[in-house]
Amino acid sequence: MKADADSLLDKARHAYEQRAWSDAFGLLQAADAVMPLGPEDLERLLWSAGMLDRDADIFAAVERLFNLHADAGRDDKAAYWAFFCGFRLLALREEGRATAWLQRAQRLADSFGGECAARGFLLLLAGQRQFIAGDDAAAASLAGQALELGERCRDADLVAFARCYLGRALLRQGLIAEGIALLDEAMLPAVGGELTPIVTGLIYCNLIAACRQVYAFDRSREWTEALSDWCGSQPQLVQFNGVCMLHRAEIMEMNGAWQDSVAEARRATLSLARAIGNETAAGAAYQEAEIHRLRGEFMAAEELYRDASRLGLEPQPGMALLRLMQGRAEQAAATIRRVLATTRPPLRRARLLPAVVEIMLAAGAAEEAQEACQELEATAGRFATDILGAMAAQARGEIELGENNPATALGHFRAALKIWQRAGAPYLEARLRVLAGQSCRLLGDEDGAGLEFDAASRVFMELGAAPDLARVTSIAKSTGSSTHGLTRREVEVLGLVATGKTNKIIAAELGLSEKTVDRHVSNIFDKMAVNSRAAATAYAFQNGLL
Repeated sequence: MKADADSLLDKARHAYEQRAWSDAFGLLQAADAVMPLGPEDLERLLWSAGMLDRDADIFAAVERLFNLHADAGRDDKAAYWAFFCGFRLLALREEGRATAWLQRAQRLADSFGGECAARGFLLLLAGQRQFIAGDDAAAASLAGQALELGERCRDADLVAFARCYLGRALLRQGLIAEGIALLDEAMLPAVGGELTPIVTGLIYCNLIAACRQVYAFDRSREWTEALSDWCGSQPQLVQFNGVCMLHRAEIMEMNGAWQDSVAEARRATLSLARAIGNETAAGAAYQEAEIHRLRGEFMAAEELYRDASRLGLEPQPGMALLRLMQGRAEQAAATIRRVLATTRPPLRRARLLPAVVEIMLAAGAAEEAQEACQELEATAGRFATDILGAMAAQARGEIELGENNPATALGHFRAALKIWQRAGAPYLEARLRVLAGQSCRLLGDEDGAGLEFDAASRVFMELGAAPDLARVTSIAKSTGSSTHGLTRREVEVLGLVATGKTNKIIAAELGLSEKTVDRHVSNIFDKMAVNSRAAATAYAFQNGLL
């Protein structure tokens, strides 16, 4: 009997070392049926169950570990497993049971009398709550205390987790270099295989999320590739695969591999069968919707945005931009105003602000566009990452172009273009080239404009970005002196209408009578077949008249 158990355990331990989680789990279960597992093998059973996303088996193993250590008088070890149980229950949104286990962990840690890893993990959980509440200074303080405790206890999991949370808290305070350095240091033991399996996956996911949040796309790309390699080296892995696929889909979109991005987003959705995966499934639906929107497949995009919403994700700014592309600028403006008004964290607002600028300019709400641009510039100044700087530069260029300052606008577009080129983002680079081409045209440089429009067209064609290709083709065919039947003066009036100015103010600026401006505006409406200033502005932006 013992010989049978020993043989099974040898095979199970080998499978575990090879990270063949399903094989290890089955062999450990078989050995356990012959003779109850000891603590170390019971931990292997738990981690194998965790990597297979088998919660019932996770909780069965963790309760056994808790009882083993509690019966042996090891309050420090029992406290750790009580914490682990509560932490997992929180992830499953079982608040009542989670609270009970966490209180038990706190009581045992307090009764232990000395320092222990469980106390550090409880500090980290308190820090996480402060982080979610937006108190980054308090979160950083608690993470720092947990880090010091982890180093004294020589607990690698706690040290890595604490560095991760401390880095994230510093990033949100605008301490980018310090935060990124801590995240990089937290990643080293994960890459080196020095952490327990579940903690390794959590470190990867937390670091990638943090880098995306502050638009550190170079790091995000680097660590996503590392996560992909880690998942790929474990063919039997279930846990973390969906999240990894979603991160890969996002990187693929930026890199211009749109078809691959759609396929990866769909794989992420299929890999998530339970409620705990809703957040990732919602993100996957949103990611796929974005590709459909950019291709001009509007019905498919709208259906997926609605799927993301049903799964609990606000599908913005994508859905508002969809409405803009459909010529519904007023609806797009109403939606993006509502979302911005209910979004507080600066970095989350930054994700919305470029769309706010684009939509408000199209809707003729120039003052709101200016305010959004100024806020984006302030955020870029505070967090000082290249990508935020590029977003702010592009927004400022759009404002300057709308105010008929093409030379100034072109300088901003060129600065943003360099950053997106370095980032390897062909679609965003092509969008900037269209804006740069429009600036060149307004400066009288048709050759320069043609070069920009041609380069953008090639990218849009390769990507399958049908709406952008149609738009740049229309812009390239038009000329500065006569566009869509409008006279030069009507184009001038339209430009001022787009900034939100009234006919009275336009008349004063152009030295015309208000009645003459009224006539010009009426002619513009007739030629464009629109009946509002917002619709005229949206038409003008979509067709390259401004």
